[in-house]
Amino acid sequence: MQQINRAQVKQALGFDKLIPALQQGFASNAGMPMRQVFELDDNPNNHDAFAVLPAWNDEVIGVKAFTYFPQNFQQNKASLYSKIMLFSRETGEPLALVDGTEVTLWRTAAVSALAASYLAKKDAKHLVFFGSGNLAPFMIGAHLSVRAYEKVTIIARNQDKAQTLVSLMAAQFSKVNFEHSQTASEAIVSSADVISCATGSHAPLFDGNWVSEGAHIDLIGNHHKQYRECDTRTVTRSQVYVDSRANVLNEAGELLIPIEENVFSAEQVKAELSELAKSNRHQRGADNEITLFKSVGTALSDLVTAKLVYDLVQE
Repeated sequence: MQQINRAQVKQALGFDKLIPALQQGFASNAGMPMRQVFELDDNPNNHDAFAVLPAWNDEVIGVKAFTYFPQNFQQNKASLYSKIMLFSRETGEPLALVDGTEVTLWRTAAVSALAASYLAKKDAKHLVFFGSGNLAPFMIGAHLSVRAYEKVTIIARNQDKAQTLVSLMAAQFSKVNFEHSQTASEAIVSSADVISCATGSHAPLFDGNWVSEGAHIDLIGNHHKQYRECDTRTVTRSQVYVDSRANVLNEAGELLIPIEENVFSAEQVKAELSELAKSNRHQRGADNEITLFKSVGTALSDLVTAKLVYDLVQE
């Protein structure tokens, strides 16, 4: 069985290869039971967790296991550790143990961008991105691979991290204007064609009334029923799409809170990513339509990404 480390994953992957692979993977037949997330502590202030995500398709069987310890920064350790084990679908033989931490960064961003390729306006020019964590450069890079943005505004409270991120992205994308703001404002949010959020925020990041008609909203940071990155007004104004109905409607406060408020229902979710991928066409119904994509992560995206890495490492 081959072991593929984080450096090998990073060297192998590019969004030009990964996004098409995910489109094909989500459009094809696959098995994906609901992922299992286990809270490791009864203390409501402790969110240490362990998760298991199984999936399979015609080529491989995979299981991703990860730990999430959000207070690890106090010990100068990462908050998330992950491994993905791949097996042959034909024989059940173990094929590889792949670093899941790097895979998670790449597949999260690529899924977000794949959804945006179907839902964001084709002429989108301004991306507003909330966050400056480890995911941020992956998210911005992925979105820049599916739309010709002229301007990216990064909204993040940590001035140093944000400026480092701006410098990093500006060096990679010299034709794009990168700016930073420590706070969201109506002027910034209303000017956005796409709003992408990858934060640990427990409360909405912006006022839903600020969102302009025609905008696309992308939410990937929250995985808790009681928290959310957007308010109810944002949801009720939007055509809502998800990566997985089963997972999002079990975990994501962005939709569960409006459902509890009786202003939104599960039946109002327009489609999940597999349906978008099978259709494989631009889905926006009208120029003034607001679209929203909520993702909490899927085992299938891990499986497809890990298999792509495995194949590329063999070359």
